[in-house]
Amino acid sequence: MTLAERLLEKSKEAFTMSIELYNKPTIKYRVEGFSMFICNSWELMLKAYMLKTFGDASIYYSDAPDRTLALSDCVKKVFTNNKDPLRINLEKIIELRNTSTHLIVEEYEMVYVPLFQACVLNFNTKMMEFHDIDMTEVIPQNFLTLSVSLKSLNESEISAKYPEIVCRKLFTLKKTIEDLESMKNSKFAININVNHYMTKDPKQADATFRIAKDGEEPVAIIKEVKRPELIFKYSTKTSIETITSIIKRQKITLQYHNEPVIFNKYHFSNLIKYYGIKDNSKFCWKYTVGNTDFFRYSQQAIDFLAEELKRDPLHILDNIKK
Repeated sequence: MTLAERLLEKSKEAFTMSIELYNKPTIKYRVEGFSMFICNSWELMLKAYMLKTFGDASIYYSDAPDRTLALSDCVKKVFTNNKDPLRINLEKIIELRNTSTHLIVEEYEMVYVPLFQACVLNFNTKMMEFHDIDMTEVIPQNFLTLSVSLKSLNESEISAKYPEIVCRKLFTLKKTIEDLESMKNSKFAININVNHYMTKDPKQADATFRIAKDGEEPVAIIKEVKRPELIFKYSTKTSIETITSIIKRQKITLQYHNEPVIFNKYHFSNLIKYYGIKDNSKFCWKYTVGNTDFFRYSQQAIDFLAEELKRDPLHILDNIKK
């Protein structure tokens, strides 16, 4: 077994430990533990990539050939664009890892979990791209969604609970990450939301309820999604990129006119028309700016289209065009 192969085996194990640790309800230090193991998995994976791409000397410092590069240096070497959302995501988690030996309060989880979720999916994508390894064969796809606390970050409670210096650091960190989240890129942060809406068709419902006229407590009925951009987060471009990633990860080859093809905007448009995606309120959200209509798509839409492509990759694009 080569050095690169040994690094990849350890990287997979560190990644698995980060997920298992974070999703354990009894672990109190899961933020610190997750940041340490996820950083370790990235470092080992990137060094394996550098060995294969740049040669044996690439993972060592030139002025100290007996010392291997730190993760932050590996990140700069592999992801050379310092504005890449994936790189910024990793750098923020490395900062957390570096300070976790000092003081981390439990409320850090509410600030960092969108970054953690993006980091997990980024790792899966790059493991496939760099090493042709599908992490969903190691950890089932559904376990790659982190178990998160639903408690919100209450600033007045935190101010009463911690010294001023701790509060100031946490609030500053929250503001910094919120500013970065404004780039709205899933490689940097993925917000996990639970949303409710009403339907009169019980077949479309995940849960049912009834209104009791003699109920003691007044309630407000939710009639619409207030922030659809949180659900319909995929543009046409990111929809195509995500579907392409799913197909590649599962080693599926699409054909069009009996030739292998890369899934593109033309194929995506045909699928959208054929399945009536834009007319399905679960799949698509339409909004207008000036005189121009824009469309955004949900995770459900992405999953549905990917599944349809997987059913018959050799003929589906031709059949739908016809």
